Amino acid sequence: MGIAVENVSKVYGSFRAVDAVSLEVKTGSLVALLGPSGSGKSTLLRMIAGLEVPDSGEIWLTGENATYKSVQERNIGFVFQHYALFKHLTVRENIAFPLEIRKIPKTKRQQRVEELLELVQLGGFGDRYPSQLSGGQRQRVALARALAAQPRILLLDEPFGALDAQVRKELRSWLRQLHQEVHVTTVFVTHDQEEAMEVSDQIVVMNQGRVEQVGSPSEIYDQPATPFVMSFIGPVNVLPRNVGILPDKVVVNAKGDRIFLRPHDIVIQTYPDDETAPAKVDRIVNLGWEIRVELLLKSGEILNASLSRDQFNYLNIEEAQPVYVKSKQAKIFPEYSLS
Repeated sequence: MGIAVENVSKVYGSFRAVDAVSLEVKTGSLVALLGPSGSGKSTLLRMIAGLEVPDSGEIWLTGENATYKSVQERNIGFVFQHYALFKHLTVRENIAFPLEIRKIPKTKRQQRVEELLELVQLGGFGDRYPSQLSGGQRQRVALARALAAQPRILLLDEPFGALDAQVRKELRSWLRQLHQEVHVTTVFVTHDQEEAMEVSDQIVVMNQGRVEQVGSPSEIYDQPATPFVMSFIGPVNVLPRNVGILPDKVVVNAKGDRIFLRPHDIVIQTYPDDETAPAKVDRIVNLGWEIRVELLLKSGEILNASLSRDQFNYLNIEEAQPVYVKSKQAKIFPEYSLS
């Protein structure tokens, strides 16, 4: 096992940042800690790194109890959101820094740095300074420096949070490819659901200091364990159960007052049948790759549906037009009740 967190808690005054969290990360895997601000994900990452000491519980790294070991003893690579590069050192010198600290011979040090420059696709940038690089390039340097000493574990704290959307998307794909080459056990913190879904093998969803669910991206999305997970991972409609579009054949025995419906599970028709409810097209939002349709139900509830361009063109619907809707599938959580 790469990382084992056993019943770990961390309290700051009256605020319980991490509350009795247990978690296992397999050797060589790429795991995302996903959650909103204040959910405890960064605090948990810092405790794994040794930057914070848990108030209770234990942390095991590659089979060794590391709860009270120093950062240096843990052999961990850590990448921060804002790069933390040395401005007065070149790219090559920044990457070499942890090797110098460990007194690695100069020849081996130079060889390792050149290997890493090629690995992070910055082969011609070794003599530049951080100020001469783009944000995405700086983050690649930070990753190369974290990998320089061949750490057992790589920890990334919102590594792409300071970058614009297009660069983040490019680096997500690059990070996935990098991991497939180096196979270092990696944990990264993010509040971006799409980022977690695209990059990781496994997602740990956190909320209010606790783990809500652990699973693969498909498991988290298709089989959410709690209302929070379903609401946080992708868009969702939350409506009263009696709204009239509940597919009872899917959840006939479920107990709960509210139904959770994904926008892409909403079917829009221009004609009624036994399973549909009347609605009116309130707004159409063209996002290019998809069409978002906001529907006003007879009950006054707003229902968001997502259509492909082909579906939308086939329906040929307009704003204020009467339509009929139903759901292909829905989810009811017993603990989510109006009473």
